[in-house]
Amino acid sequence: MKCINMKVFLHISTAYVSSENDGLILEKQFKSGDSINGKTKVDINKEKELMEENLKQLTTIKATNKEIVSFMKDLGIQRAKHHGWPNTYVFTKAMGEMLLGELRKDVPLVILRPSIVSSTYKEPFPGWIENVRTIDTVFASYIKGTATCLRGDPDCIMDIVPVDMVVNAMIVAMAAHVNHPNSGIIYHGTSSASNPIKLHQIIDWSVEYLTKHPYINKDGSINARDFKLLTTETSFQKYIAIHYQLPLKVC
Repeated sequence: MKCINMKVFLHISTAYVSSENDGLILEKQFKSGDSINGKTKVDINKEKELMEENLKQLTTIKATNKEIVSFMKDLGIQRAKHHGWPNTYVFTKAMGEMLLGELRKDVPLVILRPSIVSSTYKEPFPGWIENVRTIDTVFASYIKGTATCLRGDPDCIMDIVPVDMVVNAMIVAMAAHVNHPNSGIIYHGTSSASNPIKLHQIIDWSVEYLTKHPYINKDGSINARDFKLLTTETSFQKYIAIHYQLPLKVC
């Protein structure tokens, strides 16, 4: 099937296709064969064949579904790290950019690379969210009282972008480049450069808000408690031992 009237193709990638590199990240599209480490070459067909071969072998030896899932996850991470990416999510996002560069032909291409997409800033109303993913799982767990601590650097910059701002950027990008032939325009939808937010600020604001506006369960109870930001592995292990492991031993 061909989309003969396609005016522009918008692809949502991620800012983290650039892996864990810091400093100035240019709006440069990945081309077939590119890798983060610069030492290996990514051949998408060979990566696909490798996955299919291993899956076939696992099926032949009658591995359980749990064993297959575990093995394939580990293999995917190994392949990602082999080329310099930390996980399969960003690795496959990079491969997506490579494929689009090869297959788009004369279709105008726009790639948007947002960072951590979170709930809305304004539209349809502040705080709206449909699915709980990435950093939102931490917020949801704290609200429900199932998460009481987090291990991290208080001054770590959390590159969060509200989803309505990402959607607005998508619409503007399409409108700006429709019917304009190009070699692949890339926009980074991030916040760390113009409006950096630190981890401790997010936690402080969350605790302050939920103290004033607690989440109330159907039975009228409130689960949210104080939230601890633990800066070292030692403090984290100590907290877990006192608040979780010790009570289990007593019981």
